Amino acid sequence: MANIRQNSHPGWPKKAAYNTQSKYQPSSSAVPRERTAVLYPLTNYTFGTKESLFEKDKSVSARFQRMREEFPKVGTRRSVEGVLIVHEHGLPHVLLLQLGTTFFKLPGGELKDAEDEVDGLKRLMTEILGRQDGVQQDWMVEDVIANWYRPNFEPPQYPYIPAHITKPKEHKRLYFVQLAEKALFAVPRNYKLVAAPLFELYDNSPGYGPIISSLPQLLSRFNFIYQ
Repeated sequence: MANIRQNSHPGWPKKAAYNTQSKYQPSSSAVPRERTAVLYPLTNYTFGTKESLFEKDKSVSARFQRMREEFPKVGTRRSVEGVLIVHEHGLPHVLLLQLGTTFFKLPGGELKDAEDEVDGLKRLMTEILGRQDGVQQDWMVEDVIANWYRPNFEPPQYPYIPAHITKPKEHKRLYFVQLAEKALFAVPRNYKLVAAPLFELYDNSPGYGPIISSLPQLLSRFNFIYQ
């Protein structure tokens, strides 16, 4: 068994300069001992198409350049993504947006300045997957399941703030979104909406990246009820 060495450095652990705490902190008595989520079969959902939706930046380098230019004005960029889960034959599947043959992402994006996280995620989900017939989509945004941080103007992100980083360049928060029993999604023509089983995502960072491949562990605290 490994020994745990206590750090005797004065003032350790240091108080983080970046506030990661939510203003909504439930008391310990309010925390449920088991989290239950209801999953409906993929066949319950209808998928249509709509006009292509393009990123604000034309390339990854352009994205980081814009982030660098905006950082002195707005500080840490805030972004949110939704985790939508269905099931096929009793196996949980995560809905992912696929661009091209090898790039996958969760639906979401950047928040506006001072925009509420839940309201912002609902706005982004509607922009990306919202139906086009005028019927308002009811997104049930629930638990925060992960926080990821980008320490520099570079691709790497971590589920913690690395040492010596006082202000990360981006803070990404993942929310579990409870799907209704039936729904219609309109998918931009330049994307595919795919259902990826958890067993395919697990430990598959080369195929899906570190964030998506961590979802099986993050979702293991849920007790899924299959309808």
